[in-house]
Amino acid sequence: MIKVGVLGARGRMGRAACEAVEAADGLELAATVGRDESLDKLVGVDVVVDFTLPDVVMDNLAWCVEHGIHTVVGVSGFDAARLDAARGLLAADPEVGSVIAPNFGIGAVLMMQFAAKAAKHFDSAEIIEAHHPRKVDAPSGTAVHTARLIAAARADADCPPMPDATEVDPQGARGADVEGVRIHAIRSAGYVASQEVRFGGPGERFVIGHDSLDRESFMPGVILAVREVVKRPGLTVGIDDLLE
Repeated sequence: MIKVGVLGARGRMGRAACEAVEAADGLELAATVGRDESLDKLVGVDVVVDFTLPDVVMDNLAWCVEHGIHTVVGVSGFDAARLDAARGLLAADPEVGSVIAPNFGIGAVLMMQFAAKAAKHFDSAEIIEAHHPRKVDAPSGTAVHTARLIAAARADADCPPMPDATEVDPQGARGADVEGVRIHAIRSAGYVASQEVRFGGPGERFVIGHDSLDRESFMPGVILAVREVVKRPGLTVGIDDLLE
């Protein structure tokens, strides 16, 4: 039996994670921690699922490593520097593992893999992501990760820069630029999480999309990560390898 604690347990994702853990075979929901509650409630658990916020997640990770607890992290804001910092924290205990994923939705992960595979075959690639208006960051971690995968695939294939004659954009209408890939973010009622990757080439368009209609869609990936992280010391970024 794997004893699981959930950080951010009063939030929407945290509540969904608690319900998923309680319903899963071989897992026990041993502790829940909300905002301003002590992390000491987590002492004795095997794995902590963290759905808190970017400004506290690194402190949470440090505390868990110090107490020999594995982590599954679904918080945005993990750029290359922050991932390196997480590796540094995990080095303090070589038996502790952490899965940090930009998205736990299995369909979303497959979308990112397909986008990386398609990237070298088209002249243009842009990302449109849409989330609920309570999301505090933009662009989303999933969109940023997708952009990096596309950029890396194009670099490996020696693709030229994508065509774009824009010279004047005082309002930022062309969106965020992540390693040469444009991302356009929508924050609107009616969404949970959606993303499209739009590719274009001579005479054709190719669109890869994924919609999460309910937070339940992320939970199979969360549960998979909880089961696997106890076997994987060090840092695992994303659940791609876990799906294999």
